[in-house]
Parts: sequence; structure tokens; C-alpha cells
Amino acid sequence: MNTPANGFKQALAERRAQIGLWLGLADPYCAEICAGAGFDWLALDAEHGPNTIRTLLAQLQALAAYPVHTVVRAASGDPTHIKQLLDIGAQTLVVPLVESAEQARAVVRATRYPPVGIRGVGTALARASRWNRHADYLQRADSEICVVVQAESATALANLEEIARVEGVDGVFFGPADLAASLGHRGQPTHPDVRAALDRAFAATLSAGKPAGILMGDEALAREFLAAGCTFVAVGVDTTLLARATSALAARFKSPGEAAAPARS
Repeated sequence: MNTPANGFKQALAERRAQIGLWLGLADPYCAEICAGAGFDWLALDAEHGPNTIRTLLAQLQALAAYPVHTVVRAASGDPTHIKQLLDIGAQTLVVPLVESAEQARAVVRATRYPPVGIRGVGTALARASRWNRHADYLQRADSEICVVVQAESATALANLEEIARVEGVDGVFFGPADLAASLGHRGQPTHPDVRAALDRAFAATLSAGKPAGILMGDEALAREFLAAGCTFVAVGVDTTLLARATSALAARFKSPGEAAAPARS
């Protein structure tokens, strides 16, 4: 067996649009349902979702049989945390709250084996290497890891071109909710000031030669972002879809003036 190629990383390099769905339910059964929906990628959220290394592992295993790429948003850029995510088989990481080129370089180093980086060698225990059954894993792992840094603050935007130009950064992902808060528009990710800042950020990222991505549940805006040059866009969140669907269903049966269901004898 050989180490699998990272098709998502290749798609980003070729600027092919990749449409994704964000998963926060932290459940392998729910993740597997979403795996058959037709998305190019699914993001498992360890930053805001109630995930642990064990729950992420179970979801990676559930999704492995499907032709969809799994992206993991790390809880942080902590090297120990990143090492565990890579060892359980994550090939693409989104790392939140990166605000400088120095931070970006540290994230890249955490995903590479020495002498290039600082990732510990534990392949005998790692699902990523199929417990050393991938004979070429140590030689190929670095080149198949995809590192996406998340820019979600005014500070990050000020340093964006330097961040995007860091060697080993494969893309920049934008968090509109946190960015809105940083710009003084908390709870207003579609505010005109936020949109203008995002447009400038997309342009800066693309000029640095890196692809841009974003999470946007508003379908019209998601399409606008794709047209603006974003190539990897998450267009919904599983928790939001479930919350809205269940609320709408309940409302249809409990709205004011709705006739009561007939009693059964």
C-alpha cells in the first residue's frame, strides 16, 4: 500500500472550485449521511464543535469509504494537537486565528517531519501511515499535507500578503463571523464593511498566488464569493440545517390559527 495523494490539495493548486459543508454535530453517523450528499469536502470542526481526538477519528473512519475529502479545523495551532490530528489520518488542516507570517510558519513546521519541521515520528501508532503499512509514508507525508490558515481578524488582514506567501501554506480561509466582530460589527458577517474587507482580502490572497476559501451559509453570497475568486467554499453547516429544518417543521404544525389535529379514538 502507498500513501494516498491529497486530491483536495491538488484541486486547490489547480484553482478548481470545491464546494463543502461544515460539520459540527461531532457524530460519525451524521457525518456519513452528509458524505453521500455530493459535496467535494466536509469539514470536521474541532474548534467550536464538541469534538475530541476520538470523535474525529470515528468520523474520519466513517467518511473513508466515500469519494469526499475530509478537512479538519484544528482547535488551535498547538503542535501537539496538530500532531495528533495528522496521526489519526487528517491530510488537510484549517488552523484558526493565524495573524502573522511567523504564526503561519510555525503551523507549517508542526505539519512537517524533521529536519524541515517538528512533527514527531510515531508511524507505528499512526492510522495515517496505516501503522507502517504505507511503506513510503515518511517520504511522502510532508508533500501530501495541505495547510490552510484561517484569517479572521483585522490584524490578520493587515498581514495577509505576508501570511499567504509563507512556503507550505496551501490556502487562506476567511472567517466572516470573527472578522465582523474584529471590525466592530459583531453578529453582522454580511455588513458592507465586512464585505469590502473580504473583497480586498480575496484579492490580496490571490495576488500572493494562493487560493482563498470561506464559510458562507447565505447561498447568494456564497455564489458571489465563488465569482470573486474563492475556490473552496463551505455553503452550509449541519447544525444550522438541522436547527432550521426542525424549527420550520414544528412551526408548520403549531402556528397560530392552525386547526388542531383530530383526536384519535
